[in-house]
Amino acid sequence: MISRFARLSLALLISATVGLSPIAVMAADPAPAPTSVAAPAAAPAPAAQSDKAAERKAQKQAKKEKKAKKKAEKKAKKKAKKAQAAQAAQ
Repeated sequence: MISRFARLSLALLISATVGLSPIAVMAADPAPAPTSVAAPAAAPAPAAQSDKAAERKAQKQAKKEKKAKKKAEKKAKKKAKKAQAAQAAQ
């Protein structure tokens, strides 16, 4: 049987979630801003953002490759050590 405190906590959590969900939707989807003359000047900015995004993606990929290489080296070293220990035991 669920205690009263647990029921109250669960009800509070659900009501807070339901109460905050419209705020989260408004924050995630702002009203479209009216177009102005400055909009064409801001057009190069997305290109710069895509360059930054591509750079970050390349850095992440390089980091993953480095991590994979390090992990493979560690595995090989561990395997060699295990084989050496097996030979020494014989």
